[in-house]
Amino acid sequence: MGTHSIFHTNFNVTKRSLICFILGFLCIDAAYPNCGGNEDLKGTVDYQAINCRKHSASLADFGGKGDGKTSNTAVFKAAIANLSKVASDGGAQLVVSPGRWLTGSFSLISHFTLYLHKDAVLLASQEESDYLLIDPLPSYGRGRDAAGKRFQSLIFGNNLTDVIVTGGNGTIEGQGEIWWKKFKSGQLHNTRPYLIEILYSNQLQISDLTLKNSPSWHVHPTYCRDVIIERLTILAPIDSPNTDGINPDSCTNTRIRDSYVVSGDDCIAVKSGWDQYGIKFGMPTQHLSIRKFTCISPDSAVIALGSEMSGGIQDVRAEEIYAINSQSGVRIKTAPGRGAYVKDIYVRNMTMNTMKYAFWMTGAYGSHPDEGYDPKAIPVINNINYMEITGKNVTIVGNLAGIEGHPFTGICMNDVIIELAKKKIKKSIFFGEIKPKKLPWNCTDISGTSNNVSPTPCGLLQDKKVKCSFPADKLDIDNVELKTCSV
Repeated sequence: MGTHSIFHTNFNVTKRSLICFILGFLCIDAAYPNCGGNEDLKGTVDYQAINCRKHSASLADFGGKGDGKTSNTAVFKAAIANLSKVASDGGAQLVVSPGRWLTGSFSLISHFTLYLHKDAVLLASQEESDYLLIDPLPSYGRGRDAAGKRFQSLIFGNNLTDVIVTGGNGTIEGQGEIWWKKFKSGQLHNTRPYLIEILYSNQLQISDLTLKNSPSWHVHPTYCRDVIIERLTILAPIDSPNTDGINPDSCTNTRIRDSYVVSGDDCIAVKSGWDQYGIKFGMPTQHLSIRKFTCISPDSAVIALGSEMSGGIQDVRAEEIYAINSQSGVRIKTAPGRGAYVKDIYVRNMTMNTMKYAFWMTGAYGSHPDEGYDPKAIPVINNINYMEITGKNVTIVGNLAGIEGHPFTGICMNDVIIELAKKKIKKSIFFGEIKPKKLPWNCTDISGTSNNVSPTPCGLLQDKKVKCSFPADKLDIDNVELKTCSV
């Protein structure tokens, strides 16, 4: 299914010119030989999307300059405002052509596609004044970096339906280094911007892009339903602060597919609000499917559940996961005060190479938004399933620590084969060369079962000939088939 220009093709030249003038667009014959209409256009590119668009325009049509120096913030806003006039009529599409397009924050609209050409680079402004200050998320009560407000993300959306950010593997460059320095030195009084944050929306697609060097988190769908995140490459220095890859937050029915993250923090962090604010807001992340995902994160997790999980996390299905040189494979982070639950978690067919921990759970993560949290709000961790998992060069297989008096229960592991890292030889003046002892398991305040697990797990994971479960049904979001569209 192709796209049609925003300029109707059935009018004569005079009428076409009039329409272009009324809508505030500039007809450029070289780019649009028929003042639109793609019947005779050459070099069209197909892409996959939840919906195709009837109307299309290029950022350059609105006076944008892709020279890497000229600010295009006003141009993006003007282009999207004009396209909003026709978006309800079959949808609208804004194409970012080859070039380096400097811009500050801008907001999307419903029934809209932002498409980045493969040679297009969106350069995030490094000026704080190019980002609106917005209120903290209600499920967090404050900003993550500071008690003040938040800088609006580079690409932002609120209360939208049917919105797509995609491309031919075009690049969004966050230019985050200046923000990282300010954060580390305590110069910021408001939370850093993310690259993409969409709030209170449904039918959301983010795909076929390279995202780099976000000031903080890269992709943050929040309070959303029916979310598709596919074929993303996310890159940030491994020592950059809080540059999480993909953070579904209080979202229902989400799928993450065929993506690759190198990060200074968690590659995927599943969240749902922070302590008393998340408990009050009460919106879980649930029905999340992750498949064919690769991560490198030496200081953090491949998949983290929490630590902000006070709305609850339930029904997470992860398979075909590849972890390389990362701190932990799957990590559950929580603490007294979080409340809610992490339950019905299913992970299978995961391959790990060079890890500190294969499995890590902690019930003492701390990190509270303020003193108003309830220490008696104890989270429930239950029905956690790991199966068909292999690992090489792993230092510790499991560091599993629940909450005293409130153990994490229903942990199940089967067909988990981990090869420990070779221990270094140390010299002793008494015994010559010896091998230092380091236990492969550390378990407290947990309970569960194991079957065909090596090295032999801790006694709290009882050896039973049982198989862990993985849902046989598919989530609704897994059944969504993308359409072939063109630009």
